[in-house]
Formats: sequence, structure tokens, C-alpha cells
Amino acid sequence: MAFSMKIYAFHLLNDYSGSPKVLMQLAKGWVNNGLKVCIVTSTNSAGFLSNIEGVIYHNHHYIYFNNVFLRLIAFCISQLIIFIRALVFLKKSDIVYVNTVLPFAASIAGKIKGCRVINHIHETSIRPVFLKKFLFYISRICSTDSIYVSDFLLKLEHNGQNQPHVLHNALEQTFVENAKFHLRLEKVPKNVLMISSLKEYKGVDIFLSLTSKNPQFSFRLVLNATTKQGRKYFKNTLPTNLEIFYASPQLYEHYQWADIVVNLSFPDRWIETFGLSVLEGMAYSLPAITPNVGGITELVTHNYNGFQVNPKDFKKLNGFLNEILKDRLLYERMSNNALKRTRYFNEDLFIQRNIGIIKDTCPPPQTPTLYS
Repeated sequence: MAFSMKIYAFHLLNDYSGSPKVLMQLAKGWVNNGLKVCIVTSTNSAGFLSNIEGVIYHNHHYIYFNNVFLRLIAFCISQLIIFIRALVFLKKSDIVYVNTVLPFAASIAGKIKGCRVINHIHETSIRPVFLKKFLFYISRICSTDSIYVSDFLLKLEHNGQNQPHVLHNALEQTFVENAKFHLRLEKVPKNVLMISSLKEYKGVDIFLSLTSKNPQFSFRLVLNATTKQGRKYFKNTLPTNLEIFYASPQLYEHYQWADIVVNLSFPDRWIETFGLSVLEGMAYSLPAITPNVGGITELVTHNYNGFQVNPKDFKKLNGFLNEILKDRLLYERMSNNALKRTRYFNEDLFIQRNIGIIKDTCPPPQTPTLYS
């Protein structure tokens, strides 16, 4: 295939969450490898996809509303705009790269124009159920390739209609270098970090309960939300051993501060298909406590570099937290193992494999061995 086409990458909401960060890494990699790249995303918000050097932008207006009805209206309008504009500027030789299943209109437009459509799928927990079924149906009938961020997600969602690929997320090289420079070799473990969206099902309230239960430890919650949203959510007085940060694009200082990273998403309401913040924490040699379901279990092996637990089992969760932070030998072993695990998530290999998929030169995936 002569590779003179342009990659049109579509992402709904440009913010500081995991999926736009992954697309940012890919876009930089595409540009550095001489590919022509255009990103179509929301223009009214700051995020990881803003101001990437060498990228052409086609922005659209999209606002995320807390009200479900307003959010659905905004979503439908954004898809109509994307569909009409994509029909105008797409050429058959272009690659349509749809990041998450949400920008479904791009998949339809790409299919109509005869483009190769690649859907990079990050999620599975979409509500309501009829919307999830619709989005995954469009992805299946319009995409030539589906890229899944974990083996778990591929097994859960792929039905054999298009070419599947597993592409685990990777650590930015600049992030790895910064982590190596700031590794804290001598620790008295006591600092607990969670990076999350401001959602009840992401375990925010459970994190607050851990904070109140353990005044001997320090806690830090970094939220992909505004201060205004935080004030509305946290109506009661917060514990004195808790710090909250909002919309932080640079997370270095938080990982440098932390001794352990936790992810407390409820598996029955939000399945973590990968867990990028956990992987980033591991680059700073941080053990992790994570759910015992989902793609995140491909990062954390129970009793090796952390613990797996259902976050709703508070007694067991709190016990694991205290066990890691109070047992110095256990902590050091898990800390060393966490750092070892990160070598499987190299950014250069991640980008080259992705380009191989785009150029249609990448062989069908085989399940990688992630465990030492």
C-alpha cells in the first residue's frame, strides 16, 4: 500500500483522561514518522490533544453535561456535525482512526467514503445499554480493524467481524526518563495516591472512607474535573490528611510524592480495561491496589506488584493498604516488581506496532507475556 494518505483521528472530548492521552502519544509518533495527521476533536476544552506540533486540527463544539438528557442532545449534535464534515473532507485514500467507540459518525462516514476505518477501543462500561449495543454495532460493521487496549477487552467485546489487534497502552519515554530521575530509594511508606474521574462508581467515596479510617497516612486525590465540580460533589468537611487536585495535565509531582497508587472502580459499574495511571505509578516503583476484574489485572498481579480486591469489600481493601504500607519488606518487594513490570510497555514499540497496523503490515496479534 502506498502510504501517502492522511490519518484523520477522531476523538469526542479533549480532556486530561486516559484515551486522549493515548491518542496524543500516537499522533506524536505518527508525525515523527513522517505521516500526515489531522485530529478532529472538541475545540472548547483543554486537554492532551491540544497544540500537538505537526498536527492539523478540525475542531467541533462539544460540551459534556452532567444532565443525561442534555448530554445526549450534545452528543447527537456533535455526531451530526462530524458526519457532515467528514463526508466533505474525507478521501478514499485516507485512514479514519476512531479513538473510543463514541465518535461513531466518523466510522459511518469513513465506511461510506470507502476509507479504511480503524477503531481504537478503550472502553466497555457504557450506559445506557442500548447505546453501548448501538456503538459497538456501528464499530463492527464499519471498521476494518479493531484495536483493543487489553486481552480482556478483546475477549469481552470482539465478535470476529473485523481484524482484531491487542495494543497495550505504553509509557511516554519522557515520562519514563523523569521517573528514573526522581525515584525515591529510601521510603517510609505512608502516601496514598488515586487519580480518577469525579464519579461515585470510580470509588471516590471509598477513597474518602480510607482517608478517614487511616489518619496515620497521607492521601492525595487527583481528579479529571474542575474545582467547581469538586465543590458541588464534596459537600461535607474533608479529612485533614487529604489533598485534592483538579485537572492536572502534569502528574509527575503526584507520583513523586506517592508511595502507593490505588484504583477503586466498581467492577459491576465500571470495568477498567487497562489502567494507565496505575502503569504510570509503577514507573515510579509504586505498588498498586486495583480491582480484581478487567484489563487492569494484566498490569497488577496479586501479591507480586500489588493486590487485587473488589473495592466494595472495604475491610479487605483497608487490610491490604495497611499491609503494604506497614510491612517494609513486602513494600520493597512489591515496589521493585512494579518497576520491573513497566519494561513491557515501551512507547517506541507501541508506536511502531500501531503504524504496522495502519500500514496493514502488522501480523495478527498473539497474547503477549506480561508477567515476570
